[in-house]
Amino acid sequence: MGSRMKRYDVVMIGGGHNGLVAACYLQRAGLDVVVLEKNDWVGGAATSRELTPGFTYSNCSYVCSLFRPEIMRDLELPEHGLQVVAYEGGAVFTRDGDYLASYRDHDSHRREFARWSKRDAEAYDRYARDVTRQCRFIQPLLMRTAPDPFSFRPRDISELIHLARKFGEFTPSQIAQTLRFWTMSISDFLDEYFETDVIKAYLALSGIIGTALGPMSPGTAYVLLHHYMGEVDGSVGAWGYARGGMGAVSRALASSFQAWGGTIRIGADVEKVLTRNGEAAGVVLCGGEEVLGKLVVSNADVKRTFLKLVDEQDLPDTFLHRVRHFKMRGSSGKLNIALDSLPEFPALPAGSSCIRGDLHFTDSVERMERAYDDWKAGRWSADPFVDMVIPTQLDPTMAPPGKHFMSCFVQYCPPKVEGRDWTDADRDAFAETVISQIAEYSPGFRERIVHMEVRTPREIEEEVGLTEGNIFQGELTFDQLLFNRPVPGYAQYRSPVKGLYLCGSSTHPGGGVMGAPGRNAAAEILRDLRLGTKHMSQAHDVI
Repeated sequence: MGSRMKRYDVVMIGGGHNGLVAACYLQRAGLDVVVLEKNDWVGGAATSRELTPGFTYSNCSYVCSLFRPEIMRDLELPEHGLQVVAYEGGAVFTRDGDYLASYRDHDSHRREFARWSKRDAEAYDRYARDVTRQCRFIQPLLMRTAPDPFSFRPRDISELIHLARKFGEFTPSQIAQTLRFWTMSISDFLDEYFETDVIKAYLALSGIIGTALGPMSPGTAYVLLHHYMGEVDGSVGAWGYARGGMGAVSRALASSFQAWGGTIRIGADVEKVLTRNGEAAGVVLCGGEEVLGKLVVSNADVKRTFLKLVDEQDLPDTFLHRVRHFKMRGSSGKLNIALDSLPEFPALPAGSSCIRGDLHFTDSVERMERAYDDWKAGRWSADPFVDMVIPTQLDPTMAPPGKHFMSCFVQYCPPKVEGRDWTDADRDAFAETVISQIAEYSPGFRERIVHMEVRTPREIEEEVGLTEGNIFQGELTFDQLLFNRPVPGYAQYRSPVKGLYLCGSSTHPGGGVMGAPGRNAAAEILRDLRLGTKHMSQAHDVI
């Protein structure tokens, strides 16, 4: 007699950080969970790999701040090796040889602004107050399922009432400011506070990162807020490095999951979701093996899940139409560079702490907008915005003694080059554009390069599985947030296929190494199981 094939309680598609977060919560709730990861390592975009001897790269995501501290505590990640080292400051280099320093400390930051403009230094207090007010409004919503405004279910009505009460804490003027903020451009928003180009450029950068919009595009003010909510040790707006690279986040999650008895299978590429009688019953791997489960959860983005893994016959036409029109529009590239010594930036004073933070060369909003113009024409930016960090100054575990790792996040980089697929020659030319810009501000930079990994949207999609290389699994524009993310009517981690859930960044509250989509999805799954149904949701918090 042959042995009966094992049937898991939950089959998780993809071992990215949100998939691992959801898997941890579900496993801890007593379910038998298997995580299937196509690569030979877990983490998705939150991964660290050694591609040249002695150097560890944070291959895609590169700084830690958005990851929710509640999740870190729930899953005991520090006990599984996760350590986040906060960094202070950074700098924007200007074309005339000067620089704008940034500091974690508010008063130091304000004094630096005063060096450029006393008026802007005064305005900074008002700006910080107004943005912090928006953060305090949004942050509690990150860990709550977005209500469906078209539903009459008691729980959705309760959540809408909760939102109304939150709005009720604002004055009429603050309500008007909030609605404007969510829909206006970061350029227009900053113009209401500041007059100095380099200050506005520094603050605008968080409004465009990972988004196929320019600083003058409506909706980019909210993207700023999404990044401003970074939190390290309880400090809003703080950023840090995961010791050992961003893969340390995923390794800690995997360790926590396995400590509770969870199963991880690497090299397990899912070809399709298996359905029986209209319900998810497991998955089929590329080699033909079936992995059965009572529930299936996809950490893949919404397009990859429903346009590639699920049979179209199992999905409503209206749903498919909306999924096809969900905006991805990748806009980012990445260079990971091994250096034989610390680069020099003559504009910075000797011993400046700014070099240990994020460094930029784009000193005006207009330069950012022109870089975006190139993306619209289907080209990588000739004068790109580069977010550059050298984490080995605070985390020496990532490189040999005296050597350094540099991460360069680049905007803008289109998913196709003038309508055609990327070639290796295109990739090399893109890298040269970035290196040339760095070399303008750092003499001898080229000679320090030991090894380099270059990632365009092509490489990001092929390896990580992010459609069009979009790092947020879908743009964070207002029409794709809350109850619209990813699709109206299916913004609560469920899908038209019974027993099939989403837990990735295509769902509320969106992208970044945050973990909230995974945690929220697990909460909805556990609610459904407690209610004895796979589709209704009328209970209150379980986790």
